[in-house]
Amino acid sequence: MTGPTREATADLITLPGTPLADAVVNLIRPVETPSVFNHSIRSYLFARLVAGRLGLAAGHDYHDDLLFAACAMHDLGVASDGPHSQRFEVEGADRAAAFLIDRGVPAADADQVWQAIALHTSPGIAERRGTLCVLLREGLALDFGGAMGAGHLDALTDEQADAVHTAYPRLDMIRSLTDAIVAQAAKNPKNAPRYAIPGEFLRERQTFGRTRMEHACRSSRWGN
Repeated sequence: MTGPTREATADLITLPGTPLADAVVNLIRPVETPSVFNHSIRSYLFARLVAGRLGLAAGHDYHDDLLFAACAMHDLGVASDGPHSQRFEVEGADRAAAFLIDRGVPAADADQVWQAIALHTSPGIAERRGTLCVLLREGLALDFGGAMGAGHLDALTDEQADAVHTAYPRLDMIRSLTDAIVAQAAKNPKNAPRYAIPGEFLRERQTFGRTRMEHACRSSRWGN
């Protein structure tokens, strides 16, 4: 079996390149750690792979700019310049929707992105709230290497994974992202409701020094 062609690899890691996508990148790159930024971009690349596997076509079943916006901004709630006054999923969703509306995106489309971001840590709910919610969840699951579910883990060959991780290295993503979520959660009790991801991450770090997610990802496909 031969590896992917240079053209196929280029297609795999190519971002939308539209004015809106460029604006999203310019928003998140300065305020997220390199590790979280790369995770956000990989989530989009992986979500797009899953979309193809599910027979979903950009421009017909989903809007590629909106998928990119949802994936790229899904951790905006832990950005360094945020107000940090709500749980990070909701804070990020609010910021993302406002950003899109300010750039002329229709309110209904911005609300799709809001739902995808706000629900991205809510398995069993997100999957029933539309295509963007499904694809963001699946892109994240693939980037966590199976720790959040392995439904589409075989959608990515080792060669494809190498290409994505060369372009957007992991940089100890699990620890870096967990650090950011815990730091945001610790700033305000409203940020860390019990039995929600930020609240549980904060409690587990304080009690055990490590979250269950960090432990689970040690045996994931990517190992971090």
